[in-house]
Amino acid sequence: SRSFRKLPPSLVLGFFGLFGTIAVTALPTWKVSAFIGANLIVMEELWEGLWMACYRQINVKMQCKVYDSLLILPAELQAARGFMCVSIALVFSALIVTAFGIQKSNCCGDNMKNKNIVLAVGGCLYLISFLTTLIPVSWVSDSIIRQFYNPTVLDAQKREMGQAIFIGWGTSGVLLATGIILLVRHSKRRSKEEDLYHDVYIMEEKSAIKEDSIYLPQTGSGLHKFQEYV
Repeated sequence: SRSFRKLPPSLVLGFFGLFGTIAVTALPTWKVSAFIGANLIVMEELWEGLWMACYRQINVKMQCKVYDSLLILPAELQAARGFMCVSIALVFSALIVTAFGIQKSNCCGDNMKNKNIVLAVGGCLYLISFLTTLIPVSWVSDSIIRQFYNPTVLDAQKREMGQAIFIGWGTSGVLLATGIILLVRHSKRRSKEEDLYHDVYIMEEKSAIKEDSIYLPQTGSGLHKFQEYV
């Protein structure tokens, strides 16, 4: 636990973002049954996820089945599959890149300029993963809301937003915060480097002026000698 506390906040948030994207992708609770109308009497519960659907009746254990074909899924769930897989890959890559960009890492040696570049790349990857997570979650939720308030859709076909949708929104917020933290840290490091290089340049310039100048000892003026005699 002590070693976990010593980790930078960006890495801690990155781990949460990775676990969140994996959980959102695996959970079957993207769409859940809406208990309205006839569904309130039948007491059937249906979960629809990206990879499987789970069904349960009253006093019966829930049974899950993997989709037989991708084509049977609606367009938003098909797109969500691809987006979430890309999000997992992006967050995993961003986590590795960020680990190489911290000051204590052995990557790039003592070259802080290269470490800053690596840190900026990690921040950009987190921001892209934020978009690839937010887009499918918002797309699916918009589809659920539109179908819920569509009078032509039967009550048994209407769905509500499940836990995966809310976890996805929370995860996208974590990814956004992580990307912003990394880019802010990158800008601070860059400003410090510019100030350091500026100070070094001024010191070198002063030393160059001293080397080129000729030392002339000060001699007393004739008036000063005359005042001494007087």
